[in-house]
Amino acid sequence: MTDLSQYLPILIFLGIAVGLSALFVFLPMGVSRLTGTHNPDAAKLSEYECGFPAFEDSRSQFDVRFYLVAILFIIFDLEAAFLFPWAVSLQDIGWAGWTTMMVFLAELALGLVYAWKKGALDWE
Repeated sequence: MTDLSQYLPILIFLGIAVGLSALFVFLPMGVSRLTGTHNPDAAKLSEYECGFPAFEDSRSQFDVRFYLVAILFIIFDLEAAFLFPWAVSLQDIGWAGWTTMMVFLAELALGLVYAWKKGALDWE
């Protein structure tokens, strides 16, 4: 049988974290309603993140360029994520590791040139 008392500090920590999170979320909303500063109008409820109104229909067309930019960002973000551990361990992995990374970077550069030539980076 396991001793579940070892989990008590974790449960206390989680309880405090949930309590503080709820306090930070709901306390400002309650204070604004009590003090009268909760006054929504058209300017406050307008779109400010994406710049265009939200869709009424979830099946409406969405521009594919947003997805292309997101995919390219993920690809080059992963490239950076691979470069840091490679740079740290370069002394241990030697020329084989250096050559492998250069092949990887060449493939990514070819992909970038291809995307550039196809116009995936052009925003009209």
